[in-house]
Amino acid sequence: MRSTRTWGPALAAAVVAAAAALTVLAPPSPALHAAAAPSDAYNWRNVRIDGGGFVPGIVFNPGQRDLIYARTDIGGAYRWNAGTGSWTPLLDWVGWDRWGWNGVLSIAADPVQTNRVYAAVGMYTNSWDPNNGAILRSTDRGTTWSAYPLPFKVGGNMPGRGQGERLAVDPNDGRILYFGAEGGNGLWRSTDYGASWARVTAFPNAGNYAQDPSDPNGYLTGNQGVTWVEFDPSTGSAGSATRTIYVGVADKQNPVYRSTDAGATWQRIPDQPTGYLAHKAVIDPAGGFLYIATSDTGGPYDGGKGDVWKLSRSTGAWTRVSPVPSTSADAYYGYSGLTIDRANPGTLVVATQISWWPDVIFFRTRDGGATWSRVWDFNGYPNRVNRYTMDISANPWLDFNTAPSAPEQTPKLGWMTESLEIDPFDSNRMLYGTGATVYATTNLTAWDTASGTFTVRPMARGLEETAVLDLASPPSGAPLVSALGDIGGFRHDDLTAVPSSFHDTPNLGSNTSLDFAEANPSVMVRVGNGDRAANPNLNRIGVSTDGGRTWYQGQEPGGVTGGGTVAVSTDASAMVWSPQGVGVHYSTSRGSSWSPSSGIPAGALVEASRSNASRFFGYAAGRVYASTDGGRTFTGGASGLGDGAKLKTVGGDVWVAGTAGLYRSTDNGTTFGRLASVSSAVNVGFGKAAPGRSYPAVFLVGTVDGVRGVFRSDDTGASWVRINDDQHQYGNAGEALTGDPRVFGRVYLGTNGRGILVADRTGPEPTASPTSSPTASPTASPTAGPTPTATPTTGPGGCSATYRVTGSWPGGFQGEVTVRNTGSTSTTTWTVTWTYADGQRISQLWGGDYTQPAATVTVRNTSWNGSLAPNATTTFGFLGSGSTTAPSTVTCQRT
Repeated sequence: MRSTRTWGPALAAAVVAAAAALTVLAPPSPALHAAAAPSDAYNWRNVRIDGGGFVPGIVFNPGQRDLIYARTDIGGAYRWNAGTGSWTPLLDWVGWDRWGWNGVLSIAADPVQTNRVYAAVGMYTNSWDPNNGAILRSTDRGTTWSAYPLPFKVGGNMPGRGQGERLAVDPNDGRILYFGAEGGNGLWRSTDYGASWARVTAFPNAGNYAQDPSDPNGYLTGNQGVTWVEFDPSTGSAGSATRTIYVGVADKQNPVYRSTDAGATWQRIPDQPTGYLAHKAVIDPAGGFLYIATSDTGGPYDGGKGDVWKLSRSTGAWTRVSPVPSTSADAYYGYSGLTIDRANPGTLVVATQISWWPDVIFFRTRDGGATWSRVWDFNGYPNRVNRYTMDISANPWLDFNTAPSAPEQTPKLGWMTESLEIDPFDSNRMLYGTGATVYATTNLTAWDTASGTFTVRPMARGLEETAVLDLASPPSGAPLVSALGDIGGFRHDDLTAVPSSFHDTPNLGSNTSLDFAEANPSVMVRVGNGDRAANPNLNRIGVSTDGGRTWYQGQEPGGVTGGGTVAVSTDASAMVWSPQGVGVHYSTSRGSSWSPSSGIPAGALVEASRSNASRFFGYAAGRVYASTDGGRTFTGGASGLGDGAKLKTVGGDVWVAGTAGLYRSTDNGTTFGRLASVSSAVNVGFGKAAPGRSYPAVFLVGTVDGVRGVFRSDDTGASWVRINDDQHQYGNAGEALTGDPRVFGRVYLGTNGRGILVADRTGPEPTASPTSSPTASPTASPTAGPTPTATPTTGPGGCSATYRVTGSWPGGFQGEVTVRNTGSTSTTTWTVTWTYADGQRISQLWGGDYTQPAATVTVRNTSWNGSLAPNATTTFGFLGSGSTTAPSTVTCQRT
């Protein structure tokens, strides 16, 4: 299925300590040292669904058995754990400030120093993503990362994202990497293991293909750029750069270039095929061949024509080896997924780009493309004969609740299969990605037998890629019911088991909202964006009377174009629906008929009181609306509550979470009080009260005391504890949030691409409410600003420090201090002190522990800095509030 993007407030680029643009790595893993709410220890894990989104890239490390990586377009990157039979997420530390880094455009694995892995990250190249992309590098297989910020954006969820891989490590000299960029930014190279990068100015073509240059939304207008890099390892030796490098370009007339002098010069390969884009390439170093798979579009959703070609390095001749050539009347697809059996390099498999109906087609050759066999074929249309069988018992929802007519089958073999890889250590194992999962076979060579079939099974445990749009945790029945993009959502009876099927009858595609009756939770309602053009009898609302186990289709008002939000009264006597395309409506017949509501604007968010069956609430443009007659009429209440808000109710209270902060009303939305410690909020939810408390626990995704995170309050928001940490941030998270009314401390967090997270406390039960946290300035992102500096001073203990202001933000300034060891021996401990004259204060710091009891700031290093050699330097960065004036003196003392 397509990866769904849900929209929330997008923060600007992350603050990183940098001595010079584009050369300094910013380790994301050390904790930020800022005054903040206390923390409470939690265990975070996924509610199991397995898969749920597009996997455009699978990368085997050819130097280490079972070292496999997968990249997703909105859900980060993963590493396979053979011992547990599951995928380990690698980018959960990416937070709201850099949410786009969960879009992974490419991965490269070092085949010699196999602990090294690289990723090109960024989600959109248009205005949707406010940040530039980055190259991440790791020396521990992705457990920790360093970042090289790029001077342009990267589009991990843009058209063409299935092409490539665009990142590649020289197999003969791991110091050398290449990256093919989008947007006309050309080919880039690193010669120091990705620590620094420069554009390859000798490379002649930055690409020119855009899917739709006139797209008013800007999503289809981007130049898809340089799309893949392949080294021919036979043209180099260990320790010296590979001589022959092939590069693909999104240019239908000039799709393939080559260097034969280790990247010093580049030429368009003579006589190459034109008219199509080269999606994929693989090298046969033993036979001296390059194979490419081409299609007429960049994908991943479309492709109608294409070919497979073979280049002989020795003769320079191109040979078309397409299973079905583009000139054939039977060709209604291009080609994309392409893989070679490295143990038997004359054996290749290629996938169609794209054959939605009746199914993807794989073709396999064992003679270098001279002949091919199909993974399935017709035996008297519409009957199919398959060379495979499918076992989806591990993830039964992959049948998509369908029973199609032949020649379609369920489950489908695949779709959007741009990632297709034979294990370099095992000719029998092949993995491939689809729009919803990763599939694998471990007996692929059975394809080659006269009557045998190979078995395909999901291989997606731990890889959670759904976009979560709403969550409900009722007081009885299943602990959780979800509304998801693309695959609808589930009733989760067991959080550790994959549900057998998703919501159906009606099948609404992306479900946008759901609710249950507080006093009668077996009654539920959900709405979504089902395609009525494809199914004219579809109404975009489902009702359940058994807690979401089964559903029946309700009616919809005329003019509905999308799901919007929905609410059901506490006793299930009334429903209020605010769909897209038409105004708010109410129903007293559980959705079998609808009447317009009055006094509330179209598009308002709607919510039911959890204690009064007659009361409903709405929210639009910073104003709350209230109904006392079951949604028939609404009256405007408090206003000026800010944008981007969520409205939630608990008991008789109304809460509003938005960019202006967190508000609570105890008088049915007439007046609101703002919680001073919360400067901004993404969402709020409620769970079981703490021991000895009567008010439900309040959960928050937002900013408390200047720190963004997930928080819990046991005293109605008077004080908060942070319940996530810097390694569990999940990018753009919080569109959906709820506590569990049956388990104190349990919270369910919806993400945009990392599925549903459930978190439970790991510490002892609280015996008293947490104390209020100290105040700190709000975190914000810097913009370019003045750079006053102080004169470096040498302390008596053999170190010096230089202070520099590097930028500004709405609350103050950004700065950095560079410490130099001027002694004759290494040091691991030092202290820097300075005094501000004008009342400035530090609000957040990277690279050390700090105190500021008055105007004097004292910074001490922490262990992650390591040892500082003689004459070496280290830099820490910080955010400050107040003016940008630098202190007159900065002193450094070895301690």
